[in-house]
Amino acid sequence: MEASAQDALPVRRLLTQIGVQAGPWAAVLAVNALLLAAAELAFPAVLGGTIDALLSGSTDGSIITLTLVVTLLILGGAAEDWAVAGGTARSTARLRTRTLRHVLAVGYRGTSGFAPGDISARLVGNTAEAGSIAADVIRAGVTVLPAAGGTIALFLIDPWLGVTFLVGAPVLLIVLWLFAKQAADLATHYLTAQGRIAARLGQARLGARTIATAGTADREIERVLAPLPELNLHGVGMWRAQSRITVQDMLILAVLEIAVLAVAGWELSRGRITPGELVAASQYVGLAATISAIAPSINRVARARAAATRLNELLTVAPTRYGTSSLPPQGGRLELRAVTVRRSDRHALDRVSVVIPAGAVVAVVGPSGSGKSLLAGLIARLSDPDQGEVLLDGVALTALGHDELRGAVGYAFARPTPLGGTLGQSIAFGSHGVQDRDIEAAARAARADSFIRRMPQGYDTPLGQAPMSGGELQRLGLARSFAHPGRVLVLDDVATSLDTVTEHEISQALLAMTGRTRVLVAHRASTAARADIVIWLDGGVLRAVAAHDKLWSDPDYRALYEATPDRAPAIAVAVTS
Repeated sequence: MEASAQDALPVRRLLTQIGVQAGPWAAVLAVNALLLAAAELAFPAVLGGTIDALLSGSTDGSIITLTLVVTLLILGGAAEDWAVAGGTARSTARLRTRTLRHVLAVGYRGTSGFAPGDISARLVGNTAEAGSIAADVIRAGVTVLPAAGGTIALFLIDPWLGVTFLVGAPVLLIVLWLFAKQAADLATHYLTAQGRIAARLGQARLGARTIATAGTADREIERVLAPLPELNLHGVGMWRAQSRITVQDMLILAVLEIAVLAVAGWELSRGRITPGELVAASQYVGLAATISAIAPSINRVARARAAATRLNELLTVAPTRYGTSSLPPQGGRLELRAVTVRRSDRHALDRVSVVIPAGAVVAVVGPSGSGKSLLAGLIARLSDPDQGEVLLDGVALTALGHDELRGAVGYAFARPTPLGGTLGQSIAFGSHGVQDRDIEAAARAARADSFIRRMPQGYDTPLGQAPMSGGELQRLGLARSFAHPGRVLVLDDVATSLDTVTEHEISQALLAMTGRTRVLVAHRASTAARADIVIWLDGGVLRAVAAHDKLWSDPDYRALYEATPDRAPAIAVAVTS
């Protein structure tokens, strides 16, 4: 129980922060809700007074008062809708911005425990649910006022009316308590199932081509929709709970009204109340019973709390921390000191130590799963080692400021994602002060200039109107990395979709980039042959650091390229050229 309370505290704190983000809209809603509650409490009394005045033949301005109260009720209802929409939109927008910023600050490694589709569900659906918390709490709180005021008014009209209502009120409160508990559980299970469907849908979208070629679309549909019965179960459960309390509320309210009106009729017959007070009593018993109207707000609060719990799981992942150190004016020397990275119960990299001279071209090779991409990611600080450290020009990467690090190290991915509005903006993405001539030069070096110019608007072609093959997409990603003015360039298996000629041309362009340290995750022998140094990994362990021609005498090293069609001829050319 104590652990549960500790877990609930951060969620309550998050909900409070979300509610505060509603800003002035929350104040407008609260003030309007109080005025609306006052008008609802005043309406039965004014209506009863008007009836008594009409029966006595003297309105005495009561009709005008009644008209003003009705007008206030109408305007208050409209203002409530306006304030709820404004406050919810403001909270949701700021919550989404905060969550997205945090996800980006955490980075790939920190969010690797969440499926992309699940993260999207939390960013879109859960933020919308949690963003309504201010409006839901205010409306739920203010709902109590007419209920309490209606009960007091019954006592003021006649004490026996108040006593009659209070006899049945506990039943209504018990029903509400049971509903609140059930709604919280159902909302949590519903949103969890929703997140699982979103996660599986995201996976299916990424693997759409594989699914199509394997002919497993029907099986994949079944896998994605497997949580649907659970989602339906909890969704129907929430609907049934809401319907059940609505019916129970109507029955209890009907019994209470009959009881109160029976007593009111008896009191009227004895001359202890007026006809107007009887009408007022019939209205006040309805107000007193509006405590049950809190049920929809309880349901919304339960959903907001469940959504906040899922968001809190994401927001509590520690973001990547940066230092304040700067790099010397020039350099590019990399050093890995006893770097160890653990994945579950195994070492993905085990005490790897290596020094890469400034300006060198380095090929990282090894069988699948040996840790090549992981090593490349450590150099760019896409993740941090569990032990050891990575240094650039004598400064630990963890000590560098964010802008300092990102300005020094560029990165190209095997499957790049184009970002920006146009092809040109995608190449310039993440680089400051890049001119058009720099963009075009980078595209030429990556052999992307020719296909870009064939696009409808060249470099100004919107990404959505620029269909690209896998090879063209890789060349666009390479151009983006080439446009980056850093001292280190990391290329993670960027030639998988390139033909041999294009890969050779790009390799020549890389060799011409003097003054930059170039680290290439390589699978082709020709790429390794052109490198100054080869880092050979095997099972997360550093097998060797040497030139390609020296390693070629090792049969285990040659076995790395047995499936590579360019292994023997390309090596001969590369070594002799």
